[in-house]
Amino acid sequence: MQHREEFRDVLARAGLTVVEDVRPGSLFPPEAAWRIARGIAAPDGVAREALDAAWWRRLCDADGEFLVALLGHRIGGNDSWWTRVRHAGSGVPELTGDPGFVALSLDGQVLLAQVPGPDGSRVTALDRLPERLEEAAEAAGRETEAERAEVWAAVPGRRGWPLHWAEGIGSNPAAPDELLIRLLDVDEGFLHGCDRPAVLDAAVAHPDPRVRSRPADTFRPRLTSEQWVRLVRAEPSPDRRVLWAERARVWGAELPEDLYDHLLAGPSRARAAELPGLPAQHLPGLAADADPRVRAAACARWEDLPEPLRQRLLADTEDAVRTAALLAHHTVVPMPREVFAALPDPRPALERCRLAPGLEAELVRDGAPEVRRALAANPGLGAHGVAVLARDPQADIRSAVALRPDLTEEQRAAVRHDFDPTTMAHTLPWVEDLHGDADAMRRLAASSHPLVRRSVARARYLPPDVVRRLARDGDRVVRLFLAESCEDTPAETLLEVWRWWDGSFSHPDRPRGHPNFPRAGLLRHADDPSGRMRRLALDDPGSTPADVARLARDPEAEVRRRAAEDTRLSPADAVRLLNDPEAHVRDTALRNPRLPARVLAGLLHDRDTASAAVTNPAIPVPVLHRILTAAAAAPR
Repeated sequence: MQHREEFRDVLARAGLTVVEDVRPGSLFPPEAAWRIARGIAAPDGVAREALDAAWWRRLCDADGEFLVALLGHRIGGNDSWWTRVRHAGSGVPELTGDPGFVALSLDGQVLLAQVPGPDGSRVTALDRLPERLEEAAEAAGRETEAERAEVWAAVPGRRGWPLHWAEGIGSNPAAPDELLIRLLDVDEGFLHGCDRPAVLDAAVAHPDPRVRSRPADTFRPRLTSEQWVRLVRAEPSPDRRVLWAERARVWGAELPEDLYDHLLAGPSRARAAELPGLPAQHLPGLAADADPRVRAAACARWEDLPEPLRQRLLADTEDAVRTAALLAHHTVVPMPREVFAALPDPRPALERCRLAPGLEAELVRDGAPEVRRALAANPGLGAHGVAVLARDPQADIRSAVALRPDLTEEQRAAVRHDFDPTTMAHTLPWVEDLHGDADAMRRLAASSHPLVRRSVARARYLPPDVVRRLARDGDRVVRLFLAESCEDTPAETLLEVWRWWDGSFSHPDRPRGHPNFPRAGLLRHADDPSGRMRRLALDDPGSTPADVARLARDPEAEVRRRAAEDTRLSPADAVRLLNDPEAHVRDTALRNPRLPARVLAGLLHDRDTASAAVTNPAIPVPVLHRILTAAAAAPR
């Protein structure tokens, strides 16, 4: 709010009254105005020494209104939004000087600006703006090979923005491995999305622990088992060694036996004792360890312990160890009432232990709601208990029963459960465990419960009849999961899902990136009323540069963005799209390799665009090396 008031105060002192803030829409965007005001991808001959009253008269409409943005005011009528203002006086608005401004006439024809620069303020005055920008785009598109070479030979030749450069170099698809390995010494942030084996090898061997840990500390690590092992071995902190080992196992990495030996020999032995996959030969030593935390951890492998060790743990002098042993023991042997009553916390037993028949019958009939709720998901609950809770008065308890793996589908259908189809759905672990069982998939694909069917649809491979059934499922999330996860999803289902789904964070390339997604014949959608379908036209192998040019002028931003990423886009159209009203279209055009070198070099030296511009694959590799050298030498 304070920023907004300061913004309005600046305008008021300039003799301007705020009419309204103008949301992004079809207008020429302030971001493009700032760029042109700094002389990047701008028409020639726009710099002036001053803005006189004649130019302000051209800018204002009959009521004295125009659009303005002030540099540095990003909250509430800011430098990325236009604010409509009215100038009631006959003189010149006192906007010159700090902080800098851009102003646009309401008809989009006149642009005035004054921005600070290394050599003083830069003043811009342009009329016939759309026409001049069109001329500038055409001129830029005629760049010759010699002109491109001359431009790249001079980069970086001006003061750049090294931190922005460093942030973006790692996302440039044309950057070779050797360059990214150099980048590790400057900025390791790019590693969160890196999948290049040589670069990851170098990262896990890097002397800086922050660099070493970055590939593992991401949403979806792409390390191999061997790289995980190297990372664990190189970590000096005992706690973090075990942490990386835990993450490695979560992501399916195999750890060698000698690494387990090493972890168990360290000061974080108690935590290492909880690692999944721990070789069985270590269990006797853990069960007899002096540290009760280690002995308690050994109880998690109860089925692998010999009977004498089990009895020893059940009689342990430490309450925590004895309790862990009792809980493990009674996952197989029903727990008597007196043992249950003596537990310091009954909840773990309610969630996973078998209970004596009389105790179980009493709890499912008379237990408090939180007791019955815990029992409803207990895998050791007897058939009688399941039947009672399937008729429980609490809807959430019945809903938990409906997802039990021990129900037949007839029993599941008989449970009156609640299910909100709009809530986020996670794959049921027990269904996932059956993904390789064709008969189980056939049975569960016919389930009455949507979450069961959704979990089946997450299988990578399914029998053809199961795929056909799920492709016709009335729950569209089932069809979505099939499109995202199953390699056998038919083309017609993928196309149907595309009409309403553009990709998720976990599956950003589906359904459009699915190998079965149709390509031939998509040009028929070039005139579809839906912009989503028009986007597909350029995926057709028969589409041409003329189709790209046409869709680059489409009324819908998502279609223009698809054209902006096409490598057949003309250089002139790439420049035009830098001025698109929508930011995501401009950002995509900025990365298109068809951008003229002179324009791209200017974007590299602009603070607002440097980090994105440096990802453009048209930048020659030697230039990327020079940019990285400049970034590495710059003070932090």
